[in-house]
Amino acid sequence: TINRLPVLLLPGDVFASRGPDPVLQQLETPHDGTLSVNDCFRPVSRYWDRVARPEQVIPAALAAMRVLTDQAETGAVTLAFPQDVQTEAFDYPEEFFERRVWHVGRPVPDAGAMERAVATIRASRRPMIVAGGGVIYSQATEALRRLCERTGIPVGETQAGKGSLPYDHPCALGAVGATGTFAANRAAREADLVIGVGTRWSDFTTASKTAFQNPEARFVNINIADFDANKHSGVALVGDARSTLQALDDALAGYEVERDYRAQNARESREWDAEVGRLYALDHGPLPAQSEVIGAVNSFSEPEDIVVCAAGSMPGDLHKLWRTRDPKGYHVEYGYSCMGYEISGGLGVKMAAPEREVYVMCGDGSYLMMNSEIVTSIQEGRKLTIVLVDNSGFSSIGALSRSVGSDGFGTHYRYRKEGSIGLDSEEAPGEVLPVDLAKGAESLGAHVIRTKNITELNKALAAAKDVNRTVVIYIPVDRYEGVPDYDSFWDVPVSEVSGMESVTAARKEYAQNKKEERRYL
Repeated sequence: TINRLPVLLLPGDVFASRGPDPVLQQLETPHDGTLSVNDCFRPVSRYWDRVARPEQVIPAALAAMRVLTDQAETGAVTLAFPQDVQTEAFDYPEEFFERRVWHVGRPVPDAGAMERAVATIRASRRPMIVAGGGVIYSQATEALRRLCERTGIPVGETQAGKGSLPYDHPCALGAVGATGTFAANRAAREADLVIGVGTRWSDFTTASKTAFQNPEARFVNINIADFDANKHSGVALVGDARSTLQALDDALAGYEVERDYRAQNARESREWDAEVGRLYALDHGPLPAQSEVIGAVNSFSEPEDIVVCAAGSMPGDLHKLWRTRDPKGYHVEYGYSCMGYEISGGLGVKMAAPEREVYVMCGDGSYLMMNSEIVTSIQEGRKLTIVLVDNSGFSSIGALSRSVGSDGFGTHYRYRKEGSIGLDSEEAPGEVLPVDLAKGAESLGAHVIRTKNITELNKALAAAKDVNRTVVIYIPVDRYEGVPDYDSFWDVPVSEVSGMESVTAARKEYAQNKKEERRYL
């Protein structure tokens, strides 16, 4: 639901008859006999229903399809089926089983709103486009490319929108926001107009509302959902992204940004790509940096291959560094940033695109959360190449802990011992836990290749191509050699009062950054 993607959930439910109550796994609630654990799905479902009689399947199924095929309202649909109702028969009409086609339209915005948007764009001197997932969902990448090439308006990308333009396009400034590039974030800071296309404006995209600092900054929001189109007091263009971009391109005939602005952004784009190249080739030792691992996989992969990730420090690094060459080549779940999604999500991607290689980039923390779908991938004959990056703990949270002055508390895989609380700075930390993640993957049936450096990783990637089942390439990295932040901020509150000097210093910096947060009115 948070990613605006359709999914149908069909959980079993407790007996509608209530005869055997309470059954195994039944939630008993003294104040409401109708509640079950499936009610937990209500707040995260766009449509929720409990089918208490077999004939209720008809209206429930039609309601579910309405939501699943509605671009603006889509998300998770939950239809709960009680155990006894699942077994009951009903004489359904034959028409219910006839093939149906659900048409997905491409609505265009109101003419008045379009006129206001065109006037706003024509009056701007430093406009910028922020491409969200709606660009990909709407198949609007070509329309976006034509518009930005003709007008010279630069493009920054959200996590869901990454791949809206090829990484080497002169208008492509890359990731924007808290995990953004210096090219995109510099443009954002000076922009007097921000055109959001299919974005819900999360705090990562806006850098907690510090990204757009021009006091004259205004917003034009192209979105199929009016809920998102009206954010930031923007001119709301409620409609399909592709149709709207095409209409804007026609309406903006003769409009271009100034030549110096176009050249500046093209230069920033080239300079950012040089920074990516530097981070790909750090030659860090004794353990490699995570950026080098990303570079090796990115360089080895084909343009049509797909990278999958979700949680930890990896999504932010991928957002900055992955050189996207195909609109569907980048799949990072960053609505929930759900730990453990990587392998199961990669399996789903492989099922949807069996002809493409799928590279699952997974940190050790997420891997420990959920790795069992390795077995399913082997069972179903859906090969994944899983690059298991081991930084000996929860590196992302460790870095976040250090950023608020808390010294990486409890983020290492070490034995607990008296007097130790798992800080980075401890002179005598507990011994390292005897965890062998590679051996664990092998026990699940994967073909495992252990590597210690980038040279070995490159050889492993080549060898993995010839293996006919899921491969896990294991590589340890330096947890402290991270990718920097570039002209960005993420609002993570720091304790206002503390006896630790590091926390007090972090609070001072935090308070300074908070001053740049804006309300876009």
